[in-house]
Amino acid sequence: MDALTHAEMTPEDLPFFRALSESRRMDLLRNAVVHGVGSGTVLFEQGDAPTFQLVVLSGSAQLFGRSTEGREVLIETVRAPDFIIPAAVVTGAPYLMRARVPEPSRFLLIHAAAFRAAIDADPVLAHAVIGSLAQQFRRMVRQIKNLKLRSSTQRVGCYVLALSKRQGTPDRVILPYEKNLIASELGITRESFSRALSKLESSGIEVDGQTIAIRDRERLAAQCMPDPLIDGPDADGPAEVSAKMS
Repeated sequence: MDALTHAEMTPEDLPFFRALSESRRMDLLRNAVVHGVGSGTVLFEQGDAPTFQLVVLSGSAQLFGRSTEGREVLIETVRAPDFIIPAAVVTGAPYLMRARVPEPSRFLLIHAAAFRAAIDADPVLAHAVIGSLAQQFRRMVRQIKNLKLRSSTQRVGCYVLALSKRQGTPDRVILPYEKNLIASELGITRESFSRALSKLESSGIEVDGQTIAIRDRERLAAQCMPDPLIDGPDADGPAEVSAKMS
């Protein structure tokens, strides 16, 4: 297994790993490897059959959907510590999305057959996977509500407010990746994203490249109407759920 730096999570640090018995942890590690990749690496293509269950140890993975005409949109970003598309691994079905790494990242790769066998044998691991699937389902419902219930300008404004909260900087945000990717995640074009930002300048923001200053947070919120059932994080992630059940 590759060496990890002090800043990175080890497999033993994963909450679901801590909840497992020592024998189960050792069995999974015998069938696993830690893999570090650089920015731009494609982990798998949509339509591929899963050979590993991937778990994010550090960094992130972006999941993309691609049409038959070649149009590609960002569906979501999976961050540490979470499973990447466990539904495909558990069912043995082809991936419905492509996974690409936007930053140097590390992943735990557990052989799919060994992972499925461990789920069948260990209720603690099964609960962890169910928790991950539940969280991913809830994120998808939030995304659908965001797309169907809001205008493009509201989506952009609520994205800025949510990103500000996640980054811990109430007066500004730094866009985490290219504007065209953010636009595709919000279900709009790059041009619509820019137009929405321009409209929101009258509601208390100022755009300078990848940095957006929030001059009047209350006015921005009044314009975009953030909703905790769409924009807020769930109280418990899959890792916490599994740890509680140990």
